[in-house]
Amino acid sequence: MSNMKKIQIYKRDKWNMVNAEVQGSKIVVREISDQWGEESHTFVTRPEMLDWAEKRFTPERFNGTEEERLAILEAFKEV
Repeated sequence: MSNMKKIQIYKRDKWNMVNAEVQGSKIVVREISDQWGEESHTFVTRPEMLDWAEKRFTPERFNGTEEERLAILEAFKEV
């Protein structure tokens, strides 16, 4: 039995989503998009992950509403 915890951060459909997996002391964030395929990012600390999320989901880069963007950042804070 693993101690992995999977958290869905965001899901638009089965081709566009972001999941976070807590694997022991690491956090692995998987981004799946119909444009880029799957990208995986591994973080050692929560602050490192939150810093990445804030840079990744800026208003300029996010293709969606401000409410969606803030909900995504809030979901990252709960990881």
